[in-house]
Amino acid sequence: MAIFRNASYFISAYHLSDLPPPTGIEIAFAGRSNAGKSSAINTLANHNRLAFVSKKPGRTQLINFFSLGENRFLVDLPGYGYAKVPQAIKDHWQKTIATYLSERSCLFGLVLVMDIRHPLTPLDRQMLKWFSLNKKPIHILLTKADKLSHEASHKILHAVRKEIDEKWGSTVGIECTVQLFSSLKKQGADDAETIIGKWLNTPVDHVPNSIA
Repeated sequence: MAIFRNASYFISAYHLSDLPPPTGIEIAFAGRSNAGKSSAINTLANHNRLAFVSKKPGRTQLINFFSLGENRFLVDLPGYGYAKVPQAIKDHWQKTIATYLSERSCLFGLVLVMDIRHPLTPLDRQMLKWFSLNKKPIHILLTKADKLSHEASHKILHAVRKEIDEKWGSTVGIECTVQLFSSLKKQGADDAETIIGKWLNTPVDHVPNSIA
């Protein structure tokens, strides 16, 4: 996609102390392991190997930063909810991701990736409830939409959008949008670019303040 075409790997962080200086604008991508998070980033960037994709869930063990130029970044967070990841790693990432998402001053918004066949799991709802405290925008990608029929995918889209609007959207003053997405078919890539592009083009001094 146009605004992502120059995306390039920038840095990876295991500890919060490894994060780059908090300047510019960052857009974080989060989601359950194997929901298609890294594939979505690759599709938007039109790059097959920008973000690491594995058939084995839980392989993203670092916070990976991808530069878009002009001090704009996409941030690929470790997937959550995969049972076979050692408990010590789970505990580390739970604390690290929570701190990053709540205290990172240059974080503008969150792209939450959900497999359309398993949307709004308890962990997804927990993430929505928790991140909404930031009063920062959220955009949900219902990935793997090509796995379902047009009718089935739109039925789920409507149901998810209804719950999101009632619990985290206009009723509580959070900008929270939802769309269908397929990395395989590149479905919804233009729509995602429009939303994320608007975030990235926001003047730095208009980035919503952190709750920290």
